[in-house]
This record gives sequence, structure tokens and C-alpha cells, in this order.
Amino acid sequence: MSEKPKQTNQPPLRSRITTDGLDRTPHRAFLRGMGLDDAAIARPFVGIVTTANETSPCNANLGEQARHAYAGVQEAGGTPRSFTTISVSDGLSMNHLGMKCSLISREVIADSIELVMRGHAYDALIGYAGCDKNLPAIMMAMVRLNVPSVFLHGGSTLVSTWRGKPMSLIDTYEGIGAVQAGTMTPEELDGMERAAMPTIGACPGQFTANTMAMVSETLGIALPGSATAPAVYVERDALGRRAGHTVMDLLKNGGPLPRDLITRKSLENACAVVSATGGSTNAALHIPAIAHEAGIRFTLEDVAEVFARTPLIGNMQPGGKYYAEDVHRLGGIKVILKTLLAGGYLHGDTPTIMGLSLAQSVADANPPDGDIIHDATTPISPDGGVVVLKGNLAPDGALIKVAGLKKLVHEGPALVFESEEQCMAAIRARDYSAGDVIVIRNEGPKGGPGMREMLGPTAVIYGQGMGEKVALITDGRFSGATRGMCIGYVSPEAGAGGPLALVQNGDLIRVDATKRTMDLLVDEAELRTRRANLKPHRRAVPLAGVLQKYADQVGSAHLGALTHKGNVTWEMDEDI
Repeated sequence: MSEKPKQTNQPPLRSRITTDGLDRTPHRAFLRGMGLDDAAIARPFVGIVTTANETSPCNANLGEQARHAYAGVQEAGGTPRSFTTISVSDGLSMNHLGMKCSLISREVIADSIELVMRGHAYDALIGYAGCDKNLPAIMMAMVRLNVPSVFLHGGSTLVSTWRGKPMSLIDTYEGIGAVQAGTMTPEELDGMERAAMPTIGACPGQFTANTMAMVSETLGIALPGSATAPAVYVERDALGRRAGHTVMDLLKNGGPLPRDLITRKSLENACAVVSATGGSTNAALHIPAIAHEAGIRFTLEDVAEVFARTPLIGNMQPGGKYYAEDVHRLGGIKVILKTLLAGGYLHGDTPTIMGLSLAQSVADANPPDGDIIHDATTPISPDGGVVVLKGNLAPDGALIKVAGLKKLVHEGPALVFESEEQCMAAIRARDYSAGDVIVIRNEGPKGGPGMREMLGPTAVIYGQGMGEKVALITDGRFSGATRGMCIGYVSPEAGAGGPLALVQNGDLIRVDATKRTMDLLVDEAELRTRRANLKPHRRAVPLAGVLQKYADQVGSAHLGALTHKGNVTWEMDEDI
């Protein structure tokens, strides 16, 4: 007797809309034009998207990595279909007008993946990302589409050494300020520049890329080990093949799907990992955006609650000493997750794509070493590395990374700039004083538009030896590499009429990270007068193209800087 076919929970294949029936003859002809035969056309179609390109070292080998996922899909009985999407490098767009395009690219990447997946009715998705905005963007697309999905970070560069000490790209930014201050020679900075990126891969510290990579594993949407393995490690070949097999298992079993994984509990877990590792403040922008795709309202307030109750246990750059590569040698993010679980700081029952709960998936993790990763009972800090501030200057919240900060309270006079360029000119001229509160406004999602990162000003200030002698407040963003008394993501932004628009030179501002407050110390009657006389900020050049569309659509940073209503279903309405 012949063996009965194995029963699965696999739903009907979406791709059959393009392959089955008499009226799909032209469609099949197109597929045959790419060398597919009857057997390949009959199998599930799996999209494999990468941001492979030459815009940055972060994305340089993603195409090579994805070939292993391609082979894995074929081995497991699927038909892989590779495609690429854009990426804007923060490293190369930093500190000029190109940075307006960075956050916008997150939306464009997610939208472009949605269009390809919907337009071709692919059944499942594997996504490779390697830079700050394309990591959350690909996760957002997966949750929006809610098809069987596997996410992989492409990995970071190996840690560089210069003059016998480890270093990363952030040192070159701060080196600029050191040259301006006369504490480093141009020749020394040139040597540092040539040593900073020894291999392809993302920046190696706990900056935005590595932070969001750890978020991906914590959410359960990524393969175990994919967050921390450096880009050039050969184990990434096996990760790719496993991704191909895993996505086919998800397809055959009917899940878990991305929206099964993205829950309030898993989002809280993601916030806890950011806080515990002193991760990038940008995560507080991206986690609500991922939640939004699942139809979950998860705001800066929700992020703040988790940050406040989670200890800092990761001694990681830029506030600490170590890099993602060091965490990988310990055993990867599993070490961090198991430590947090043991302390009661995570929900252990959240699912993962591997079919295990989060607690089950990290049960075999190594213990913390006490240096790179501390035990939760003896943390570096009791309340996390990132703090949300609120007050009359930020009614909806603002963010500061306190990991590594020696000073948590600052009060001083405002020095106001209407753009990053104005501020940088003053910083280069050292036209500011110890104690100042530097304010850069009109750089929010709508006011920028595009919410530029302010790593240029903050790193140069730090390099000039003024890193903790001044505070910097902006409705723009910060790089994950930013350190110092730097407060960003101020909501509502100045461009939307937020209180930051009312600040004048000389106004006293008080920032107290211990109390989680930030206030403009100006009489309420005076503020009412200023608001009555407030004129909208006018751009020198009218907007057009993508910047205009983004400014018209984007919402507040405290909700994730979103451009659509969220919780999109796969099936299109009949009238579209």
C-alpha cells in the first residue's frame, strides 16, 4: 500500500493566483522565461529580499548571504524569488541634507517590499537587512504582510584596533572634534580613519543596527544567533540555509506568522533588551512602528514603562566597553535573554519562529561573564540605559541614553538654532559655553522633514571635550552611537507647534534624568504670549517629491513617525 501523504496545516498558496488556470497562461510563460519548469511553478514561491548594494559596508555582502537562503528554500521544496530594495546609509548621509532621507527610507523600504510581495502574490518571505533603517523596515513589512517570514541581520564588521585599543566608527566622529580642539593631529585622525572599518558589516557597537538585530531575535522573528554573528563569519552560510528550511516549515505548518509573534508581551520584551544593553534611542521610534503594523498601539509611554523597570546589564559601546562581537563569543543574545528571564524582566511565554517559547529557546544559554554581561542581581545600573523624559518642554516625551553618563542633571541657558547646519557652524567656531543647553529645532519628522540624526554635532562636541559640560536638545534623532547629555525625539516637535518652538535664547531649561523630567523654566503667562505670537517655521525652498509626501503624511515621533493607519490585511478590497 502506498503511504498516505503527510498532513499539514498549510493554507492555500497565495501564489496560485498567478500560476493556476487557463487564463494564467501568459503568467506561466513569464515564469518559464526565467527558466522555471513545471515542478518549480507548482511549488510555493518564497520572496528573498535584501538591501544588498554598494551604498555602505553594512549591505555589501547581503546578496552573497542570501544565496545560501535561496539554496535552503530549494532544498526544502520551495521556489525562491530574489529581489532587492533600497537602503540609505546613515554613515554617508550624516551631518548634511542627505540625512533627511534616512528615516524616510524606512517607509519606502517597507512599502516597496509590500508592493513586490502583493504584486507577485508570493507565499512567504525571507529578509536580510544590514543597516539602521532597513532592519526595522523589513520587520515592519513582514508584520504588515503577515505571511510566513524569517528575518536575518547581515552582521556587523569585526572590531577594529588602533594603537592597540579597540575602536569603531564613532571614534572618527569624535576625532574631528579632537582635531578642532588641538588634542589630536590630522595625521592621527587619518590613521584612525583608515583603521575604523576593517571588514564589511554594520557598525560593531550597540548602535541602531545591532540594537534592532537583538530586538529581532527577542521578538522571535529572527533565527537564533543571527543578531550577533559578524558579517564575515562563515557560520552565516549555515544561518542562510536554515532560514530557507525554517520559512518552508512555517509555510507548511501555517505559522507562527509575524502577527502571532508581535504581541504586547513581545514588544515589552524588545524594550527590555534595548534598556538592558544601553541600546540605541532609535529603538523607541522603531518598536512602536513595528507594533503599529500589527494593529497594536504602543507608544513612547509604553516604552518608558519598560525602560524604567529594566536594569542595565550590558557593558556595551557607546556607553560601555564592549561590542556585539564580544557578546557573540559569550553565546549571543541568548545570554542576555536568559539573564533577564531569571531576574523576572521578560515574558518567557512569547512564541518564536522556531516553534519554542522564548524561555525554551534560551534554556541552554551560557551564564553571564560579569564583565561584558552582568547578572541581573548585580547590574551596572538599576534602571536601564535609556530614559524617557516628560515635562512642559516634551509633553509627549523625549529620549536620552544615560548609559555611561556621569552627570544626570543639567540646568542652563538655551542656545537656540533653527537647523543642524546653524548649530554645526557655531560648534566648529566653538561659539558656545560650558553649561549651555543647545537647542536644535525644526528637525522633527514633519519639520525636517525626515528627522535627521545629530551624531555630527554631538560627536564633535564630545571630541572638543565638552560632551558632559553642555546639554543638547532636539526634535530630531540621535545615532545609536551618540553619547553625552543628548535629548532627542522631543514630542510634539517644533514643526507641529510643540513647546520647543517657543524657546528663546537665554531661557533656562532643566533636564533631570533621575526624575525623568525636562522643563522650560519660563512663566506660563509668558509662554501663552509667545504661543499667541508664534509664526510657523518657513522653509527657504518649498518641498517637492518624496519629502513633500512624507511631510504631509508623517505623524509624531512618540507614536513611531508613521505614515499609514496600520494593521493592513493581505487581501486587497475588491474596489482597489
